[in-house]
This record gives sequence, structure tokens and C-alpha cells, in this order.
Amino acid sequence: MTQQPLTLLEVEALARAAHEGQTDKSGRPYAEHLAAVAEGVRLRGGTPDQQAAAWLHDAIEDEALSLTWLDAAALPQPVKEMVLAVTKRPGEPLETYAARILATPGALLVKESDLAHNADPVRLSVLDGPTRERLTAKYAHVRALLGLTAP
Repeated sequence: MTQQPLTLLEVEALARAAHEGQTDKSGRPYAEHLAAVAEGVRLRGGTPDQQAAAWLHDAIEDEALSLTWLDAAALPQPVKEMVLAVTKRPGEPLETYAARILATPGALLVKESDLAHNADPVRLSVLDGPTRERLTAKYAHVRALLGLTAP
């Protein structure tokens, strides 16, 4: 018997619970970043699958959820593939990471929304200068590897 796929609201609730207590680099609740990325995907015309992947885009990388959980989750296969595509592996070259995103249908829009929120000047403004400069350069490099124009 196959499980009914999780609804977008269920994915959101699950992601919020998984990241409960986590904060971003500026000290804000991590769920705010997830919500911004999911909304960015929606505003860019993303599908419900892409929006679900946006809610889960950092869950494996941040160890909020496990690969075992993702494999068994009642999610459409394209959602799982997008989540895996945007999950940066430890020590992985950015070029390899970008190539995987580009090779996975739907993943580029999720990463584009993630980068747009990460590079938001308001978000970056609360960080110290060296961190802000390092992250700005990193995000610009990833955008270039993905063939994305300025945010």
C-alpha cells in the first residue's frame, strides 16, 4: 500500500519542526529562511514540488533530517531528487555541487531562491564585515557557476 504524499502544509510543518531551535548566521529563527526560500520559489513560478523541496532544502545538510528519513518519506521522487541536488556534501567542490543542481530538473529554481535570500543585503548587513564579504563572494561564485544573473 502506497502512502499518500505529504501535502505542502505538512512539509512546511515538518521542516519547521525539524529546524526548531536552529538559527541562521544572524541569529534569526531558521524557519524564517525556509519560508523565504519557499515563497521565493512560489513567486518565481515554482511548482508545489519545488516549493516542498525549498522547505526541505537544508534539512539534510544541517542534519535536521536524515538521508534515511528522506528516502522513506512520503514525498514525490522529484522532491527527493531536488533536496539531494541542493544538499552540499562536506568537502565537495562548488563546481561539482553546481553541476548536480543543473542536472536535476527543478533544482535550479530552488537554489536560485536560496541564494537570493542568502545574499539579501538586509540579511547580510547584520554580519561582521569579513563574514559578509566572504559570503557575498561565495554566493556570487555559485550564481556564476549556475549561470544565474545578478540577484
